[in-house]
Amino acid sequence: MEGRLIAVLEIGSTGIRLLVAEILSGGQWKAVDRAEKNVALGRDVFTSGGISRESLLECLLVLKNYRELLGGWGIRDEDIHLIATSALRAARNRDLFVDRVRQETGFRLSVVEGIEENRLMYLAVRFALKQDLPLFWRGNSMIIEIGGGSTEIMLLRRGKMVAAHSLGLGTILIERQSRLGPASGRFQERYLNENIRSTAGFLSAELELSHIRTFVVAGSDARLVADLAGTELNGNCRIIGRQSFIDFAERIQNYTVEECVRTLNISYPHAEGLIPSIQIYRFFLEQTQAAGVVVPLVSIREGFLIDLVLGVDSELQEDFYSQIIASAVNLGRRYHYDEAHGRHVADLSLALFDSLSREHGMSRRERMMLETAAILHDIGMYIRGSGHHRHGQYIVAHSEIFGLHPEELDMIACVIRYHRGELPSQRDIEYIALQRAERILVLKMASILRVADALDRGHTQRVKKISLERRGEIMVIHTGGIPDLSLEQIGIEQKADLFQDVFGYKVILN
Repeated sequence: MEGRLIAVLEIGSTGIRLLVAEILSGGQWKAVDRAEKNVALGRDVFTSGGISRESLLECLLVLKNYRELLGGWGIRDEDIHLIATSALRAARNRDLFVDRVRQETGFRLSVVEGIEENRLMYLAVRFALKQDLPLFWRGNSMIIEIGGGSTEIMLLRRGKMVAAHSLGLGTILIERQSRLGPASGRFQERYLNENIRSTAGFLSAELELSHIRTFVVAGSDARLVADLAGTELNGNCRIIGRQSFIDFAERIQNYTVEECVRTLNISYPHAEGLIPSIQIYRFFLEQTQAAGVVVPLVSIREGFLIDLVLGVDSELQEDFYSQIIASAVNLGRRYHYDEAHGRHVADLSLALFDSLSREHGMSRRERMMLETAAILHDIGMYIRGSGHHRHGQYIVAHSEIFGLHPEELDMIACVIRYHRGELPSQRDIEYIALQRAERILVLKMASILRVADALDRGHTQRVKKISLERRGEIMVIHTGGIPDLSLEQIGIEQKADLFQDVFGYKVILN
């Protein structure tokens, strides 16, 4: 890949943006070209629900111009990546839009889901901060980006993910609601405060906002303030003093759009969303103890590029997986789960997974998914002990875990559903809705989880370490000479049936 040029185009709520980068040695890269064209997709989608014919034609014209530009760079089609975010996610005619783009421009468009947008932004922020801001990794942090159609928020405790949310709150939506009220800045301020206060309330239930010491703000609006009042942390990041940011927010609070354009020398579309965006950032900043605002000079485009270039980088991958697990643990804590039991069953599941690599053929990512399911397998106890596997399936399927796609959450939820009770059936709608390959993975993971859970049937963590021995069609689990395994043996007899069906081994304990 070294020496190649890669292009990442992003269709956002207010424009279409381009990043061209050259791939260097050692997974490094440098930007060689950037471009941006204003297109008001978000205004269409968040007022009428769909993309108008006029906006579609405008998008196609911009993309065709970008196609000519990229042709001049000599970039191959396989190295051109077109993505779209919240506006297209919400458009009722998104499928027709995607097809028209492919037919007219040759670009294959991928719509990025909200949780995936969070992941890409995390990668970009991690790249920008590097190790130059130790407090980000040692203390509590918040990462926030406000777009035209959504707000992405991540909460981290000592550098580990607590929660990630994609909220349906964007500058275009805010502006639209404000226009329905009295024509005054005071109404918009009251509207923002009332709506954001409820958001801050549920975020504080996950991580007390007053304990946050590092406040990271991404996006073009924050970069504008950083250009005016920030100091450089490194080549990819700036810091704005807390009071300097608040002073800027107060100064522009009652500006008209025209005054923003004239005073700040920005485009009209950028100016339309600037004031509500800055006021939201200010509100959240004032809930924290952060001494300033950290502004990475990166976007989802850089995150996508980093993921593309370093996707197989083991250090980055392991860091990312650790953030997924941290997010799962915090979901469990929210539902007051038995953390010691969940963590222990996860450890036993991973020991079985690693010892059975020849039999199951699953990847490192499926290992992470099994760990997530094992940690959360009893989360349904929060609702009721009876049928808690079904309750757990519902909770996980309807929750957000950082870094996991909805399809992966559905698979993990099914693994939790089958960690006890009856085996998968053609009558189970959620199971049948999965792809065939996904159903096979669910069977493999659930069979391992059932055995691991049986080994801690009493929730006492007696079985510390295990090793496997294959004796023909028998799999012997050695437990290190623990006396009286009768309780665990009962668990194995009740729950190892799926393991025998999947892997062909009868399980006995020793």
